[in-house]
Amino acid sequence: MDAFYASVEQRDNPSLRGKPIAVGGDPTVRGVVAAASYEARKFGVRSAIPMSRAVRLCPSLVIVRPDMQKYKSVSTQIFEIYREVTPLVEPLSLDEAYLDVTENSWNEPLGVNVARRLKERIQEATQLTASAGVAPNKFLAKIASGWKKPDGLTVVAPERIEKFLQGLPVDALWGVGPVTAERLRGHGIEKLTDVRAKTEAELEALVGSLASWLIDLAHGRDDRPVEPNRPSKSAGSEETYATDLSSIEEIRREVDQLARGVAEWLEKKSITARTVTIKVRYSDFTTITRSQSTREPTADAENIVARVLKLLEKTEAGHRPIRLLGVSVHNFGRDQGEENELAETSGRLPF
Repeated sequence: MDAFYASVEQRDNPSLRGKPIAVGGDPTVRGVVAAASYEARKFGVRSAIPMSRAVRLCPSLVIVRPDMQKYKSVSTQIFEIYREVTPLVEPLSLDEAYLDVTENSWNEPLGVNVARRLKERIQEATQLTASAGVAPNKFLAKIASGWKKPDGLTVVAPERIEKFLQGLPVDALWGVGPVTAERLRGHGIEKLTDVRAKTEAELEALVGSLASWLIDLAHGRDDRPVEPNRPSKSAGSEETYATDLSSIEEIRREVDQLARGVAEWLEKKSITARTVTIKVRYSDFTTITRSQSTREPTADAENIVARVLKLLEKTEAGHRPIRLLGVSVHNFGRDQGEENELAETSGRLPF
């Protein structure tokens, strides 16, 4: 969907149409942009940036508080349209999904015709526009869907794959965020196709276990199927604070509360998890995670709290101001893994 939350608000409130709007929180208490209209994007306003920055970029910006129930209702309507065409629908979020239309209820032999009809059905039912990417695999379809927004339709036929790949920057690759992209560019990897010039060993030195995956994508290879009703692989909770946290006692209390909330969720769902992770964002926006896994999964609150507090000791909490804390659990049920696995990532991430 195109600028989904913002488009829903403009649809429902004619006075907002044609104006730069951002759906999100209060700029005075560290609100974040959840969605920006295309009028706002012309000023550089994007989702995930602080609302205070958005207002500086666009002084005429209209801020709308999010109405998640409304967005979920519209999303349900859209997904019902998808599932009328194919049962192979894999949701990515409220406003995005993969569809395998190799076989479809319209008996359309060409994916482009399915996409065109879906776009028309969505607009008729919701008065909203969607952009579609049609391609032989998920990776290419995902990129193509954002190629000509809004209201776009881009087809990457098999014979056009190589030409399409030639024009893509390296950060088009899945798993390549700003930090990794900067690292790759520092080694002469500017375009996606530059990945092919490196050996797997050279790439492993730069991106670790992502190397073989990036090589496949750089050749346009992606054999992952569309997985309808994909089970959740993780769950968590995080909190952004209006005032930076500096006291280690206060930080520990916050982490304890987040951990107990996650444990309560596990208990309600009657599932267990092997891995616990904490997320810490310092006042300068540097974000780190610390994770720890055990062989036996658990939903025990005291166990999870003890582990996340131990992980907190591996951060600079109490020495650097903190603006965000998060706790999550992963590897549900009988997932396998190494005991006491410790994973660590760091970098500047968008907020």
